Amino acid sequence: MRRPLLTAAALASVVALAAGCGDGDDWSQPHPGPSAVGALGPGFVDPSASPAPEATVTPRPGSWSEVRPSEGYRVVLLTAGTDRPTKALVTAVREWADRERVDLRTETVTDASDMVHAADRAIGMRPDLVVSAGNDLIDALATVTPNHLSQQFLVVGAELAEPTHNVTSVDWSGASFRGEGLGMSSTYDPASFTAARCAAAVRAGTAAVLSGWTGIVVWVDDFQT
Repeated sequence: MRRPLLTAAALASVVALAAGCGDGDDWSQPHPGPSAVGALGPGFVDPSASPAPEATVTPRPGSWSEVRPSEGYRVVLLTAGTDRPTKALVTAVREWADRERVDLRTETVTDASDMVHAADRAIGMRPDLVVSAGNDLIDALATVTPNHLSQQFLVVGAELAEPTHNVTSVDWSGASFRGEGLGMSSTYDPASFTAARCAAAVRAGTAAVLSGWTGIVVWVDDFQT
């Protein structure tokens, strides 16, 4: 008995389902490991004296500008807070992701009691990198990150007091919040979270992670836009 021919609509549905199996939006599927496209310029770190874990490095302005992620880079933006600095950081991350064609998802936390669970949800998406924006997340990340050493984290505009090797931070004079137990830095300045500085921080931080310089603090007091 002959099978009936598929209608055009049914055929389109089958094709769409087949395509969906390899869709870049499906993070449950394996994908090539991320890599850096381009290289750090002179002065990002001293190649003759690798920074120790938790060390602070002050890269030469613009030494990170030639590094971008490989195709299909998966990033979760983990964010909490509605203050102006946090909004500026979120905008910088999204603009970077759009420019570099990063596969970006966002986990926004609105309940203080949900901070740890939100970090766990971000990790559960299996991204290549979790980027944190917002001081409210620092204590939760200090709890979560040591238990997920294979997951890379980038904290922008703040830092952990005792980061593990999978946590990289980007700071500058006016930022550097390190958790409630240590209180706000005396130099904290919300006005320092300019669009240009936040953009430079995201670029420098992701370049460090992609190039294998993790577990350090990248200091961007001087930068080029």
